[in-house]
This record gives sequence, C-alpha cells and structure tokens, in this order.
Amino acid sequence: MQPISILGPGADDLAGTLAERLEGRVAVVRRDESNGSGGGTGTDDDTTLALAPDGTWTGRGTVDGFDALLDRLAPDHDYLVAVGYARLRLPTVLLGADADPDDTPGDVVARGDAPADVDVDDLLAALDAAEPWITRELLVNRVERSADAERSGAIATFTGRVRARDSPDDDRTTHLAFEKYEGVARERMDAIGADLTDRDGVFEVAFHHRTGVIEAGEDIVFVVVLAGHRAEAFRAVEDGIDRLKDEVPIFKKETTESEEFWLHQRS
Repeated sequence: MQPISILGPGADDLAGTLAERLEGRVAVVRRDESNGSGGGTGTDDDTTLALAPDGTWTGRGTVDGFDALLDRLAPDHDYLVAVGYARLRLPTVLLGADADPDDTPGDVVARGDAPADVDVDDLLAALDAAEPWITRELLVNRVERSADAERSGAIATFTGRVRARDSPDDDRTTHLAFEKYEGVARERMDAIGADLTDRDGVFEVAFHHRTGVIEAGEDIVFVVVLAGHRAEAFRAVEDGIDRLKDEVPIFKKETTESEEFWLHQRS
C-alpha cells in the first residue's frame, strides 16, 4: 500500500480529487476531533461497522497509533490518503502559504497555496516513486500465492525492530534512521532471495526493509519464507536476515538520549 498525507487549507478537496485518479482500492482517513462522539451505536463495542448493499462500509473503532492503522489497512488497499494528520512520517503534500516543510516529518512531495496549485499528474508520479508501506502480513499473503503453496508445510517469519537499549544502563535509543543505496539494495535482496529459493524445499522468500526514521519499538525489517518443512524455513529465515545485514547497502544512523552517529562510521 502506498500512503500519502495531505495538510493545510483545502486538503480534503485535494484528497477527493486524488482518490478519484488513483487506480485500485483507496482508503481515505480524515482527522476526527469528536473523540468518538456521534456516528456510533451507543454500545460499548470496540468496533462498529455499517455495510451498505453496494458493498461500501463505514466504521468506528480504535487502533494503537497511525502505524497500527496502516498495518491494518495495507494488506487490502493499494493507497491510503490521510487528511489533517500533521506528524506522519509519510510522503506529504503541504497546502497554504505559511506551510513549513521543516515542521513536517515526512518527505514533502508537493506544495501549493491551494489545491489548484498542485499538479495531480506530478503528484501521482511522485507517489508511485515513493516507498510503499509493506507489512509482514502482506508478505505472508504474497508467498501464500506461490504456485508451490500446496507443497508447503511451513511459513517462517523474522521481524527486526528498534531496540530501545541493549542493557538497563545504556542510553535509551529514541529512533533509528535508515538510508538505502537505491536500486542496488533491491537487487541485492532479490539476489539473496533467488539463492535461498534454489535450496531444496524452499519455495518463496520475501524481504522488506523500511527506510527513514523509525522510532523505538517500531518494526524495521521483515523476512518471510515459504518452505516444505519447518527446518528449511527456519534455516532460510536465519540465513536471509544474516545476509541482508552483511550484503545489502542500507545505512543506519542511531539517535540516543545523548548522541547521534552513523553505525558504519563507528564500527
């Protein structure tokens, strides 16, 4: 799924125009300041959904932060357009003469005083070039569609996440920032996946490594393996993440409570 954030006066109008141009299933998420009042059923249900005869639905529920919402929607949607959320680390459109890119944690892909100032064709191109939001579940779904799925008896996964500290006395890591050597990183991961699937009993291997700023406790990297048996699956997952760390040009900057440094310069 490819997400995008739109901020400023007229953001809702631009979101509607953009959603009409996007091909595939689109989720539009608008900021609601009502604190859950209105639109509910008066019950204590965690999630309330209403399904119309034409298959459209509306709902109200809770998630643990916007990243959790992205994770929930990513397997079933091609795009997500977020309107009015100021602190998202997503490709962002800024509207308004006073909009300040320095106050935006996401990459600013378009700017304009008003929606009419944004070239939608250019915005679509920038959106397609941006990094998608990939989840572990999406990768699992992808390998399950393998032609060899009927021969598989195991799916093994690895998730790497940002560790706040190695020991109780360490400075707390607030976040990591990752940069890929674009093109080369994807080629190396594809080559590693091809090597692993050449093994007997390994049918599909999927990798994804997130880039940008990732905060403590958030997911960084996923490895998913579809195999005939658990032994082959576990070995391929372990070898896959080891080779990714050793061979793929992804650079990591760590920020702790007291300092900031690139890991490759310190090692």
